[in-house]
Amino acid sequence: MIDEDGTQLGIIETADALERAIESGLDLVEVAPSERPPVCRIMDYGKYKYEKKKKANQSSSHATKTKEVRLRPKTGDHDIQFKVKQAQKFLKHRDKVQISVIFRGREMAHIEEGRRVMEGVIEDLVEFGKVEQTPQQNGRRMTCLIVPK
Repeated sequence: MIDEDGTQLGIIETADALERAIESGLDLVEVAPSERPPVCRIMDYGKYKYEKKKKANQSSSHATKTKEVRLRPKTGDHDIQFKVKQAQKFLKHRDKVQISVIFRGREMAHIEEGRRVMEGVIEDLVEFGKVEQTPQQNGRRMTCLIVPK
């Protein structure tokens, strides 16, 4: 039997061990039933279950998601900086970020303006992630994928 402090008490009758657990206000838990004699411990079983569940949740890894940041060629500088900060948060949280510059109407005649916006965003995010997919034009949309470092 093991005490609540972690000290070994040796081989004790089950009734005596149960009585000690009740006196201390804790539970008597069988931790190694296959051993001869079985090993029991005095502990708070509810707290033990909680700690075990918390540790299991903590060890599970973060599933990577792809977050999208949408921009337009005429988006203002302050708005772009706000979107860059959002993308930085996503990259710090270990998510991929897809940057999209969307062209509407006559903006298609000024693709170089959209490319300038895209290059500026990539430049601002280079310390937080690396470019996995370079900027590509797909119809009215220019996309780029950035992954965390």
